[in-house]
Amino acid sequence: MTQTTLYEVKKGAAWITLNRPENRNALSAVLVNELYAHLEEANADNEVRSIVITGNGSAFCAGADLKSPPGQPVGGRQSRPYPAVLSLIMDSSKPVIAAVNGAAFAGGLGLVGAADIVITDEAVQFSFSEVRIGVIPAIISVVCLPKLGTHHGMKLFLTGERFDGRRAVEMGFAHRAVPREQLHTAVQEEIDMINQGGPLAITECKRLVRRVPTLSREQGFEETAQWSLRMFQADEGLEGITAFREKRKPYWAMGE
Repeated sequence: MTQTTLYEVKKGAAWITLNRPENRNALSAVLVNELYAHLEEANADNEVRSIVITGNGSAFCAGADLKSPPGQPVGGRQSRPYPAVLSLIMDSSKPVIAAVNGAAFAGGLGLVGAADIVITDEAVQFSFSEVRIGVIPAIISVVCLPKLGTHHGMKLFLTGERFDGRRAVEMGFAHRAVPREQLHTAVQEEIDMINQGGPLAITECKRLVRRVPTLSREQGFEETAQWSLRMFQADEGLEGITAFREKRKPYWAMGE
């Protein structure tokens, strides 16, 4: 049986490739189960410093497979619901990079919205196309609207219009848009930069970015002061400071 996702670890990054090119990598119940399992595997692997999600073929992800949607029982057993995958991406202890290699429509945009870093082929097409079949981008709005805001989100949700990778960057939905042949190189550049940071610091930065916007200014200063102290006193922080003073790389630095 063909795997609906592929998994490979190289240069400190776990590459998870959606592998249903004949269905434009649509999110079936089986694919979502496999994606969730690979995310868990990557998070449990100390050799993995970052996670990349991409697609095989001409599409990144065309959205839910309407013939076998996420959450539908597989082999008589309950499958993972799609929100569980999106939450796992956001809560992952490792940075998650979406390498958008092709079209990303409807539910597939949830993976883009949930990812920490988004690198896209500048020519690919995005669309919140749900309204075209009489439904709404309900679940994925939770992870997409914080990036798009209500201004862009309202128009895109109401119209289902298509926009390319360059426009995605302009709206804050992606970080970089590059020519197709440069996509892998651009993603590797992000991986290489992450590999220079302390693993604990990287994990805590993810938590910091999620946490601080939920706090008042007073709460923010109080909580982050304590947080900063913990990080400076942790083994990783002590090693980083020592390495800086000794003009050497800290033990965790990979490559370069």
